[in-house]
Amino acid sequence: MNKRIVFLLLAVISPLLCTAAHSQNIGAYLIPRQIYVGDQAVMILPLPSTTQDSVDIVLTDFSYDFPFHPDIDFHKITLQRRISGSRLTIEFAAFVPGFLEFPVIEIGGYRFTGLNVTVNSLVDRQSSIELSGLASSLAMPGTGLMIYGAMAGLIIFILLSIWFILKGRLFLSKWNEKWKYWKLFISMKLTEKRLHRSILKEGDKRIILDELSDKFRIFLSYLTGSNCRSMTAREFKNFTLNLPENVDLKSSYFHNFFSKCDELRFSGAEVNSQDILRLLADLRFFLGVLAKTGRKKPEATEEKRPAV
Repeated sequence: MNKRIVFLLLAVISPLLCTAAHSQNIGAYLIPRQIYVGDQAVMILPLPSTTQDSVDIVLTDFSYDFPFHPDIDFHKITLQRRISGSRLTIEFAAFVPGFLEFPVIEIGGYRFTGLNVTVNSLVDRQSSIELSGLASSLAMPGTGLMIYGAMAGLIIFILLSIWFILKGRLFLSKWNEKWKYWKLFISMKLTEKRLHRSILKEGDKRIILDELSDKFRIFLSYLTGSNCRSMTAREFKNFTLNLPENVDLKSSYFHNFFSKCDELRFSGAEVNSQDILRLLADLRFFLGVLAKTGRKKPEATEEKRPAV
């Protein structure tokens, strides 16, 4: 009878002895080794190996037997059982400094007690931090480049301002003059093409002649600087342009052109389309002559006009 009582006592005490083997955090270590209030940390407790690998047991907030501590926020507890070595992993964050003891953790048939951790105060960490002295402004990366770049930009701006005061206005004036010339030159070429298409489509010949005379006189007014719109065909007899020597343009070109144009406009007779096409061909020839001069605007000369 006594032997049976002893056997029963040993049977009851043996599990308690096994549990006691996990009641101390001997061999447990923290990651990071030193933690402060609010830090995310992991405690790892190595355990004896098992006879075969088993599926990991994980406790989360939704688990029934998930531990609770008023000053510790547990995130996840994992029991890994491996042949090479088992371990218990506790992920947590503490919010009170000092020595804190974990509550009892029951997982996978094991019961872990006596696990504890020391949490340091944030005040201690901040007091150990010392600020370095102020760095020189030139020692900061890119500061020198920014300063010298700004100085170079300022010098370039001053030089450009001086150049603009001395020669810039004259340069802009010449450039603007060339731009106006070529803008009007292109407009004249487009007008010639449009009128040519209008003749081929049997457009109104009187309107075509009026527009041809008016547009050409406006273009010549820009070249000469005088009002060519008020000039008669007779006055164009003494009108010439200073063109390069390699450009062949008869001195009577403008007189003949406007004489023929006015004759067709005011004769009252039926206008032949071929006569207008010849005038457009003469205009196209003149524009080709101007194109040979390049971007240089030709100067106009005019002898004394005879009295009308």
